[in-house]
Amino acid sequence: MSKPARKILVSSALPYANGRIHMGHLVEYIQSDIWVRFQKLRGHDCIYVCAADAHGTPIMIKARQEGIPPEDLVTRVAAEQEQDLREFGVDFDNFHTTHSPENEQLVQRMYKALRDADHVYTKTIEQAYDEREGMFLPDRFVRGTCPRCKSEDQYGDACEVCGATYTPRDLVNPTSVLSGSTPVWRESEHYFFRLSAFGDRLRRWMKVAGLHQNITSKLEEWFGAGLQDWDISRDAPYFGFRIPGTEDKYFYVWLDAPVGYLASFLHLCNSREDLDFEEYWREGSEAEVYHFIGKDIVYFHTLFWPAVLEGSGFRKPTSVFAHGFLTINGKKMSKARGTFINARTYLDFLQPSYLRYYYASKLSPAMDDIDLSLEDFAAKVNSDLVGKLVNIPSRCAGFISKRFDGRLSAELDDPALFEEFADASTAIAELYEQREFGKAIRSIMALAEQANRYIDDKKPWQMAKDDALADGVQAVCTQGLNLFRTLMIYLSPVLPTVAADAERLFGEQGWTWDQATMPLLGTGINPYEALLTRVESTKVEEMVEASRESTQQAAATPAPETISIDDFVKVDLRIARIVAAEGVEGADKLLRLTLDLGEEKRQVFAGIKAAYRPEDLVGRLVVAVANLAPRKMRFGVSEGMVLAAGPGGSEIFLLSADSGAVPGMRVK
Repeated sequence: MSKPARKILVSSALPYANGRIHMGHLVEYIQSDIWVRFQKLRGHDCIYVCAADAHGTPIMIKARQEGIPPEDLVTRVAAEQEQDLREFGVDFDNFHTTHSPENEQLVQRMYKALRDADHVYTKTIEQAYDEREGMFLPDRFVRGTCPRCKSEDQYGDACEVCGATYTPRDLVNPTSVLSGSTPVWRESEHYFFRLSAFGDRLRRWMKVAGLHQNITSKLEEWFGAGLQDWDISRDAPYFGFRIPGTEDKYFYVWLDAPVGYLASFLHLCNSREDLDFEEYWREGSEAEVYHFIGKDIVYFHTLFWPAVLEGSGFRKPTSVFAHGFLTINGKKMSKARGTFINARTYLDFLQPSYLRYYYASKLSPAMDDIDLSLEDFAAKVNSDLVGKLVNIPSRCAGFISKRFDGRLSAELDDPALFEEFADASTAIAELYEQREFGKAIRSIMALAEQANRYIDDKKPWQMAKDDALADGVQAVCTQGLNLFRTLMIYLSPVLPTVAADAERLFGEQGWTWDQATMPLLGTGINPYEALLTRVESTKVEEMVEASRESTQQAAATPAPETISIDDFVKVDLRIARIVAAEGVEGADKLLRLTLDLGEEKRQVFAGIKAAYRPEDLVGRLVVAVANLAPRKMRFGVSEGMVLAAGPGGSEIFLLSADSGAVPGMRVK
């Protein structure tokens, strides 16, 4: 009697919505996707969710730099991220965003539960404040010299050189990342989560969560140092969800980001009648919940997050799986060396299957860093996938198609050899289950070598030339193809697109894990088409060069041309009064302004439509460039310029004169 299917919910850490997916990100998404595909192949009800991490100061700043609302930035980047990941075969059941109604609903529900249970309190703290930008600075927006090892240009929360943790105030010579100015310290009331009260409950969860020893060792260090209460609020301006009952306080991104796992699942539940959100997330649920993350966010996911879940009445994750960082050619990814490679750049030159296989061959349950050696990458893919795996059908399928009308024999040539491959099913499945992907790959490739030795020993190409042996060719090639089919089922979580092509070769669709142990006999197959081609070293070199070129082009962007003071004094700045303003038909951003400069009136086109209504501008005094050469535009001639500042869009601020000024007055 077979075991009932498990109900499993899997999430990957959320990609931050301020940039494209790169090779380092792909380690986690490929690892998660392989595990999810394996569970589905085994017949389990496994759901995979993710979302774009949409909130926080960096998102707000980047959107401001681009002159667009943060919501537009998140929408664009999230779509790019999802597309890149899907092209790498990462098959989400749902990809959402943390800037969503579902997330806001859940964050407020959890916050209110925490507040009502006295797990949240307020206290006044000092924070770094940028007077030029007029805002409090997140820790990572302050950089300076590490107070312990004296390494320069370190973040305000941790040193990347010696690993020390501290506050921005501990830095030597701190500066604001935004303005380069020295921050000052100001008081502000913040909301704190009582993480310190959850020590015993977290220790109990640790014992049943099946965490890897790497994680439990780190947890013991943190418990030994004492759990610190967690600041869950940020001051305006901030892009995020406002804390109920406040005017200028927002939930810190690290509170609503992990809630994004639940919100993405809730979004999926709202579109499917067969899913019950509460069934998975209520306390005592029998469903399994797993988070795949990088080792840099273990603290958040094994202390803060399970404590927040417990404190707000939700179940805790079944376990948390963490991986290490990616190095390329033994070093950190580098734009200068061309090894900071975006997923999109890789896709322009190489097949996703290559990278999925290489990463799988390196992955384990530990948090060890993995290295992508580009030379080894090409050699391993060519040796394993081309030289061993697809070499099997390429040497057998043609004989079946040409000599036996595309039909497999009714019997295997060597049933005992097939049984050996089938018997490996249990061990390989356990390796996948434990995320020992590297060991699983080695086991499968050892079987592939056996299959190739079998074909080398039988030599069907020679048998076909000998009338006495010709009848045995069908059985030998049927044997080889069945060995390949079993290997391909074992590898389908790693190589889903190759597996889909192999299914078409055999005239099948939707393999299950159990089919690996059952030979396919006496049935027709389709003509063989090449499943994979070799990795060309020139393509790898071109990919690296393309990554390097994009960086060099950015670095080579010329600095704005400077002008002398003599040039500047030639600019005739005058006070002008706007006496008429109207929109310009056919132009989304322009307003047509009529300026009174005292002795004359001029027509000026200004790109400020998103920031000002025409009727609000009439009568306003502004600063204008009076000696700018007229410029002929599609809508008419612009005879000057009004001065404004700001990032663009709705944030454009006209430089206004005080009420004592008169039109025509020079500005000095």
